[in-house]
Amino acid sequence: MLLYVLPGTFASREDDLYLLWDAGATGIEERAGALRAYFEFQAELPLDGVWTEEPDADWQADWKKGLRPVTAGGFTIAPSWLAAEVPAGQTPLLIDPGMAFGTGHHETTRLATTAISGRDLSGLSVIDVGSGSGILALAAALRGAAEVLGLDIDPVTLPAAIENAKLNGLSARPGTPATFSTPGGTLTFAVGSLDPDDSDEPEYDLLIANLYAELHDLLAGAYRTVLRPGSEVILTGILQERLPLVRAALDREGFTGVRETLDGEWVLVTANSER
Repeated sequence: MLLYVLPGTFASREDDLYLLWDAGATGIEERAGALRAYFEFQAELPLDGVWTEEPDADWQADWKKGLRPVTAGGFTIAPSWLAAEVPAGQTPLLIDPGMAFGTGHHETTRLATTAISGRDLSGLSVIDVGSGSGILALAAALRGAAEVLGLDIDPVTLPAAIENAKLNGLSARPGTPATFSTPGGTLTFAVGSLDPDDSDEPEYDLLIANLYAELHDLLAGAYRTVLRPGSEVILTGILQERLPLVRAALDREGFTGVRETLDGEWVLVTANSER
């Protein structure tokens, strides 16, 4: 087994994770301040890592042993093989780790899932921008939203999101493998970017996005355009040092009632669109 080791964490080197998967990594783990990517064959990588030989072992089994359920408000996020460990009274949110990011173990995912857990979304229309594994879109669907769209620009996320929807007991609608029936309505996963037409009517009551601060700055105008008046945004993926950039973007686009929740070096921001 070939191992490519490079300094950093999932959070600090998110863009490099895509390069590793595209180069043929069969798995990636974070251990002791470094990323360890497993390969069957050595690949050309424009990164600062080091190739080593690793004795053949069932590393996936060892990695699974280290994963534990995560509490996020009324949800317990767990891989499917630990479903039985979800405590009574908690809503299980089953997410199997894979090539799409978002397992609940990162602070930003927990912050956003907890925020969703505290809201009654019955009858609301929700969009999750940068949906990845589908965890936040699934949380919104399980909180009773009438319509949820999980949108991501990376096509590699779509199969993982679909599989995670099935893990949570959702059934795909006939002829539409990426659209599922939910307790409150429907959940759809799609590949695409948030590029609203100004002539379109706003169509969402809640927008969720776990993205970098720079992307929130870039997309803030689009957030405003797709939201109905008085609707809410839940934004995370924001380092404390980059928080002023997000605040300024929300102010620029007329959002009000800005509120912040901190977890270590990460921040979740909520705000409302103009009425």
